[in-house]
Amino acid sequence: MSKIDIIGLIQAAQAGGYAIGGFNMHNPETTQALIRAAERANAPVFLQVGRAVVPHMGLAEAFYMTLRERDKSEAVAPIHLDHGTYDEVFEAIKLGFDSIMFDGSHLPFAENIEKTKQVVEVAHSFGIPVEAELGQIPDAADSIHWPDFYTKVEQAEEFVAKTGVDLLAISAGVMHGVTNLKPQPLAIDLVNQIREATNIPLVLHGASGVPVDELRQAISAGVHKLNADTDLRHAFRSGIEDTFSKGDRQLEEAMDEGRRRMIEATIQKMQDYGCAGKAPALT
Repeated sequence: MSKIDIIGLIQAAQAGGYAIGGFNMHNPETTQALIRAAERANAPVFLQVGRAVVPHMGLAEAFYMTLRERDKSEAVAPIHLDHGTYDEVFEAIKLGFDSIMFDGSHLPFAENIEKTKQVVEVAHSFGIPVEAELGQIPDAADSIHWPDFYTKVEQAEEFVAKTGVDLLAISAGVMHGVTNLKPQPLAIDLVNQIREATNIPLVLHGASGVPVDELRQAISAGVHKLNADTDLRHAFRSGIEDTFSKGDRQLEEAMDEGRRRMIEATIQKMQDYGCAGKAPALT
């Protein structure tokens, strides 16, 4: 497959006023679901090797699993390291990931800048774009004191200027996972302020459970990559559970139904984000 121009993909999303989905795979069936959804929706998609799959099978095997499935397709589907540690990002560069995310958001601000800058210098020397994170994205909880987690505008401006990152993941009212409570409205004004201060495309993780109208407001404010996992994982799980609720079945039958439901759920995400029909031709 030809090299994917990821910066070009994001710039097209900026120009077109849409966001590209970043979705996680967990096994071959979920990987296939994302790729088939991209084919059917004619949408670009980031295939994300995330925090759940790496401990399960290791970074290299997760990458090769994704690569095997991706290379059977003509889908525009860069393989992206999600929430990579400092050591993992360098392994990912050696493996041949198309893009990487270094997550130093848990570090003191100055150390996050220092380590992110080092990652950017190495990755850019190989032509690999880098996403980083600033601010804290909480895990799903029924009560969150959001001011403790929001990305600070002044820090975002300094962080981008000193690191040279290509994409910045921010905290503006999203969480990892979903709760039964009504979700916190996105801080759209904050997104606008950060976009104006940094002048680079922004990313929102934890887009599952966020109302579509708020996501579209975030896109208009400067978010051009949206990460979601929980909604798609739940779609896959529902196929498995509903199949086995009918009595004993082969595991393959259950996974096939999970895959089918995840394809449909992913296509819906692509339509919601506005990237359906926007996949460029590979040259």
